[in-house]
Amino acid sequence: MAPSLLSRTLQGVAVTSVASVGAFFVWTKHSQMTPLDRFTPATEPLFRSPWYSKFNPLQNPTTHDECIRRIPLFKLRPELVEDAQKGGSKLVEAFSQGIWGGPGYAIQRLYLQRKYRNDTTTAHQLWTPEELKTSTYDKGTEITDHFVVLDKTPSSILIRCGDSPLHNPDTNRPSDGLFEISATTDLNQGFAEFRLKSIFYQGEGEVPDKTKQPMTGYMLYLHTLYTKLWMESAMSRVKQ
Repeated sequence: MAPSLLSRTLQGVAVTSVASVGAFFVWTKHSQMTPLDRFTPATEPLFRSPWYSKFNPLQNPTTHDECIRRIPLFKLRPELVEDAQKGGSKLVEAFSQGIWGGPGYAIQRLYLQRKYRNDTTTAHQLWTPEELKTSTYDKGTEITDHFVVLDKTPSSILIRCGDSPLHNPDTNRPSDGLFEISATTDLNQGFAEFRLKSIFYQGEGEVPDKTKQPMTGYMLYLHTLYTKLWMESAMSRVKQ
């Protein structure tokens, strides 16, 4: 989900390959994008995180969004709900497993695998559906040479995207981004809430035009559809 031309192209291919346009919108109708006036640098804590400050030190303009999906607790795997009640992390781990190991990421995964997987520099990374569906996504986990887990709590997993984890792991990048996966339960209301948050930016060098976002127009629209695709394809991993 990085704002590179390659990633944006793969997003478009993935979305158009899943199903017809009508079927896609029916399938993803329960995944809702947060209005942009409610997901802003002033309201979203991720913009105030040490990671954002470190990787976007010049406060370059961003493309950012949030997708939310709610599911009644009785539709979830009971062991995930029980673990969440005890403060465990199995729910967000299963959500993450569904994103990376599910059909929504398959096309991008296969492309990156053909291009970057090898027996030396990337052998330690997650590549196969089996690995992606069983990982607990602890801090430092590298995913298909394109993502790395920066931090993890019982309800969230923070990931850096935009380049190989092997390149400039602690420095700024021309194309960079943060991607937060979260899952929480509300026992009083009887539902679980899943969120996907994305913030993309140019981390290296200053952008003169502070109104110029990394994604606009059609590419931004494709990213929104791709986010919903990831969300819905991950639900099969958390539902009964």
